[in-house]
Amino acid sequence: MMEFVFLDLDDTILDFRKAEAEAVSRTIRQFGGEPTGEVVSRYHIINRWHWQQLELGKLTREQVLVNRFAVLFRELGLTVDPEQCARSYERNLSRGHDLLPGALEALEELGKTYRLFLASNGTATVQHSRLTDAGLYRYFEQVFISQEVGYNKPAREFFEACFARIPGFARERAVMVGDSLTSDIQGGINAGIPTVWVNPQGEPWTGVRPDCVITQLDRLADVLAGW
Repeated sequence: MMEFVFLDLDDTILDFRKAEAEAVSRTIRQFGGEPTGEVVSRYHIINRWHWQQLELGKLTREQVLVNRFAVLFRELGLTVDPEQCARSYERNLSRGHDLLPGALEALEELGKTYRLFLASNGTATVQHSRLTDAGLYRYFEQVFISQEVGYNKPAREFFEACFARIPGFARERAVMVGDSLTSDIQGGINAGIPTVWVNPQGEPWTGVRPDCVITQLDRLADVLAGW
């Protein structure tokens, strides 16, 4: 029987796509740009590429947070201080804490049976603010944020550091749940624990294979009950 459930935050529990779009739109306006749908979509692509480089160990977190804005505003033809943009964006992102459909109900139900742990690659100050505003701390025994842990998902070291801090932990009774194949699912594989991919859009997977796929978090209890 499963006991230790590790949950990602963004696009697993909280609607990060919405929060990101709103935050980057505010930031672009603040620095003289026009946040059209095309520009916001372009930021999303640039941002995703930078985080993938972080997961591969090719960029540091600090480089990701600043360089993505350097690239975006250079493409927009605007001269700005990317470090100031990054700080502004993080303040704006801290406001975004909308829950995904079924997420709160899922946490309520899962908490009755399992020990829940948050495992996030986000920036610590941003994630703590969003968790507080959304009232989510009460559902988790511990919150693990990569910036504070010292390693990023999908590195095995991230998970080993988390496991070491959990009293009575047993790897054979643990599972990783999240929306990212490269971060959450690959991370669970690297850590030697089963994985559940939250995939609301029904996207195909390539290369990384989860043990189970669900469309939203309120399907998780049924999956775990069968393991």
